[in-house]
Amino acid sequence: MPIIQKLACTLIIITAWVNAAVAQSVSLAGKWQFQIDRNDVGIKEQWFNKKLEDNIQLPGSMLTNGKGDDVTVQTKWTGSIYDSSWFFNPRMEKYRQPGNLKFPFWLTPAKYYVGAAWYQKEVTIPANWGGKHIELFLERCHTETTVWIDGKEAGMQNSLVAPHVYDLTKLCDPGDHVITIRVDNRIKAINVGPDSHSLTDHTQGNWNGIIGKIALNATPMVHIENVQVYPDVPNNQAIVEVKVKGYQAGNAKVTLTALCFNTKKVHRVPIVTGIVPLNKDTSTSQQFTLPMTEFVQLWDEFNPALYQLKVSLQAPNGEKHQKVVTFGMRSFKIVGTGFTINDHPVFLRGTVNNCEFPLTGFPPMDEAGWIQQFKTAKAHGLNHMRFHSWCPPEAAFIAADKTGFYLQPEGPGWVNHGTSLGDGRPVDKYMYDETNRMANWYGNYASFCMEAPGGNEPAGRNQVKFLTDFIHYWQSKDKRRVYTGASVGNSWPLVPENEYMVKAGARGLSWVNARPESDSDYHNTVQKFNVPYVVHEMGQWCAFPDFNEITRFNGVYKEKNFELFSELLADHGMSHQAKQFLMASGKLQVLCYKNEIEKAMRTKGLAGFQLLGLQDFPGQGTALVGMLNALWQNKPYATPQEIKRFCNAVVPLIRTSEFVYTSNQLLSAQIELFNYGSSVLKDALINWVLKDSTGKVITKGRFDKKDYAIGNCVPVGSIAYPLSGIKTPMRLNLDISIAGTSYGNDWNIWVFPPAVPEIATSSEVYYCDTLDEKAASLLQSGGTVFLQAAGKIVKGKEIVNYFTPVFWNTSWFKMRPPHTLGVLCDPNHPAFADFPATYHSDLQWWDVVNKAQVMHLEDFPKEFKPVLQPIDTWFLNRKLALLLEARVGKGKLLLCSVDLKNDLANRPAARQLLFSLQRYLQSKSFDPKATIELSAVQALFTQPSRETWDGHTKDSPDELKPKLN
Repeated sequence: MPIIQKLACTLIIITAWVNAAVAQSVSLAGKWQFQIDRNDVGIKEQWFNKKLEDNIQLPGSMLTNGKGDDVTVQTKWTGSIYDSSWFFNPRMEKYRQPGNLKFPFWLTPAKYYVGAAWYQKEVTIPANWGGKHIELFLERCHTETTVWIDGKEAGMQNSLVAPHVYDLTKLCDPGDHVITIRVDNRIKAINVGPDSHSLTDHTQGNWNGIIGKIALNATPMVHIENVQVYPDVPNNQAIVEVKVKGYQAGNAKVTLTALCFNTKKVHRVPIVTGIVPLNKDTSTSQQFTLPMTEFVQLWDEFNPALYQLKVSLQAPNGEKHQKVVTFGMRSFKIVGTGFTINDHPVFLRGTVNNCEFPLTGFPPMDEAGWIQQFKTAKAHGLNHMRFHSWCPPEAAFIAADKTGFYLQPEGPGWVNHGTSLGDGRPVDKYMYDETNRMANWYGNYASFCMEAPGGNEPAGRNQVKFLTDFIHYWQSKDKRRVYTGASVGNSWPLVPENEYMVKAGARGLSWVNARPESDSDYHNTVQKFNVPYVVHEMGQWCAFPDFNEITRFNGVYKEKNFELFSELLADHGMSHQAKQFLMASGKLQVLCYKNEIEKAMRTKGLAGFQLLGLQDFPGQGTALVGMLNALWQNKPYATPQEIKRFCNAVVPLIRTSEFVYTSNQLLSAQIELFNYGSSVLKDALINWVLKDSTGKVITKGRFDKKDYAIGNCVPVGSIAYPLSGIKTPMRLNLDISIAGTSYGNDWNIWVFPPAVPEIATSSEVYYCDTLDEKAASLLQSGGTVFLQAAGKIVKGKEIVNYFTPVFWNTSWFKMRPPHTLGVLCDPNHPAFADFPATYHSDLQWWDVVNKAQVMHLEDFPKEFKPVLQPIDTWFLNRKLALLLEARVGKGKLLLCSVDLKNDLANRPAARQLLFSLQRYLQSKSFDPKATIELSAVQALFTQPSRETWDGHTKDSPDELKPKLN
């Protein structure tokens, strides 16, 4: 035989050996027979013994295949509806009609079905599978499956977190067979809660189907069932537990080989061999020590080095089997009130993932989809993700391992609303079962660093005891990760045994009642705890909808909620302002996130934060809290680079008592460094520069080179600059950067004169605070009126306006204030000629607009545009104003509902705005174009709003909550 043929033959033999050693597999992806079982009669009528009537493509769901019922007003959803006014509000009547169904609760699927459905496929078991162990592998099912082979039941499984795997060895000889699977997505005896993100319509939807890998797998009768790797970083070794299933008399031989990948450095671990004495009655487990040596590559967010471990088994009869697993050498621990990775301090900069995947209705099952999501998160400076009340598929762990991302998956329950935890319900055992399945399937992945049994705030009289016992169980069983009982708000009971807290309290901005500054932090809240404190669901600052998204939701879920909001905006004559509202509210949203994240970074002893979220939440009434949309796409008002300046592993910070100064003050700031980078910053040079609004450098400086330790509140130095050279109101920008790096941060500083010149009162302008007879008469006869109506407005009195925007959304919280999303104006309008206006809310607007009374312009023409316009909640889209101008009768009116009288000595921006308006009134530029009837102006002072929010029901919190076990 020629040498080339010999080499080819040898290669074929080696390939065949490898293929024989690894499980043989037959994919079952493709066309399946299908039938909906609406009346739940399939078992009684033995559908497993008949050919099903329809067909469907798997992997997939009924929804991705267009199966199910049309959505109607009567659809019984899986999820709580906190604001049911849509069902009763006369204004929503047209959106409750067939063919025009549009509701605000969440995204709308084309079809909907909850119940039993049947899937069936004819398969052929290969002849060489005789004598093999055969399994049916269903990677992710929703939810309960029952399997029959040729009419014989193979069992039932229920898991929301792990594959459903059925042993078919005794049911499948080589030849033709029929597999029938019944999938039931109803909440039954095991009730994880209808709002759990593992199944709720608020997020992924309660879909029915099978996704991911669907296959028949064959292995030798004696085979490796499971491999678990327990890194021992201090001793440069890993303990490997190999579980062998099957029996033959004698010992099985095991060989372990491991090779480093996902890093530039090559490391081949010494080969380990050993034996496993087979147990006749049960599976057999054996531990082996893998010497990682001094060349071990450790895994973390900066260097996500991984190892591929091959475990080869040779049974006593010579048959071979091989299992390949991936692991990372890392030690994720708690030290004091912080986390460490391989003894290196970690600060968690995270977001909450609620399983928002609108194009498919279920999570990606491929690695590429998750790689993209984690890379996007890292591009915005994050290193951590919590999965609220759900566990992602294996592809997510693989992707997180490769990108270097710390994960907190959870058991699949938000055990609240019609169920409880710790009260002896079936869900108690289910949470133990599910987290055990998570450890079995995903426990080797380095990214799996943290865990909770389920989602937020579980109900139950005995929940604290249950969660305490749960933590103790996992502490003793698996120390590869750290554990907490639940993520909780301020009013929820804490679990004293939590290894770390995920808790509200250390979050929010105090801007409603206090002037913006960057000197405060959350230390007083955090210091009460002696375990790491991770901020629960930080942020939740809203922006206006981006209606350009609607066409991008071209999958199984549609943004009918956005269509409704867009039509409401059009009804009020403001469609042309949609993009402006988005941009202005978005700029305020980013400003709030920046200041809240920086406040967290300034807090000594804080362990991290979890945003809710980096992306929009499409459910719970539509919560537009993301700087990304629900498809994880950028919004037009912020770039990842802009966000990463204040949210990163290394961030320069300032402490200053105010952002609005007068020119007789000293700009004073203490500079600190937040440094949770890969190492101490050696010999670092930190520069600062102060520029004016044109980009001209006013002053600059640098701090001497030195080393900066790992941690936060690391002192750098101070800046003090007299502002006496600033002669006109203006915006300055303070930028701090670390030379030779991409790290930097900046802040707008606003400077106003300490006093404004006196403006002589003109006899041609009538100043008043009520629309009295003189004002009305002057307007009718051609006079000019400046009406300062703060505190006098009736129409709009119910609308609460703060500087900060809507929290979460006004529907879910039944119109909890604030109701607005910042302000919009044209900064080039001559009314602002002497005021440094921006088209959106920035900090110079704070003492002008915070708590300012708004005017509801429901009686004004649709085309009327205010000078200074609050952006209303998108659920109502009312036309609002803080400042407007118009021709009334023959006269001219400037009407302002902002307080421009009180405490002006301590409100430099309000003082300056009044000055600017007064000059405007006496200039030729004051020439309003719009004409308004006097009666419409009078109604602002005498008549309440006709259009108001009305819950139409009084039950709280959830009048339509399903009555579940």
